Amino acid sequence: MFTGLVEEVGTVRAIRRMKGSIVFTIYARSVSRGLRIGDSIAVNGVCLTVIKRSGTSFAVQAVEETLRKTSLGELSKGSGVNLERPLLPTTRLGGHFVLGHVDSMGNIVSLERRGSSWLFWISVPKRFTHYLVPTGSIAVDGVSLTIAQLKSNRFAVSIIPHTMKQTIFSTYAVGDKVNLEFDVLGKYVEQMFRRRRRRR
Repeated sequence: MFTGLVEEVGTVRAIRRMKGSIVFTIYARSVSRGLRIGDSIAVNGVCLTVIKRSGTSFAVQAVEETLRKTSLGELSKGSGVNLERPLLPTTRLGGHFVLGHVDSMGNIVSLERRGSSWLFWISVPKRFTHYLVPTGSIAVDGVSLTIAQLKSNRFAVSIIPHTMKQTIFSTYAVGDKVNLEFDVLGKYVEQMFRRRRRRR
């Protein structure tokens, strides 16, 4: 369980492609402290398991299903990644409940610089648009955000200077793919209604 509040932007130091999977070695000065093999960590919003740790770096492995559903396969050496360690029972929940289970990839379709913020428009596959709720929560590459505007199969998020500085949002360009996780509460409600309809 995560909050969607990015702790650090790490750097991909090495990529090792294996049969059907990729092992990423990530440099992260702060987040690496206290990490142990077997721990979970969110990398661009994807919950992965630490399989190796050395000093200020750690390694995670993304297998076939993860690579199919997320944008991790597009990372290259030197790429920045949003990192967050799991929520502790004593931690304040400043964002929203994020599981690290990516539902879909979206595409950056436009970005607009405003007076004190940036507006990013992101497209979503049509089969997921019913999860988009005005002022609802959404995780974009692991960042907990509020949906500011909706239009067809697109939504907009407003990014403040702090978020631009502390995440990889500052590196985005039109056409980039991002990992999306919709609010888990909506998904549970949908599933319950589906089961109820089947019983009728």
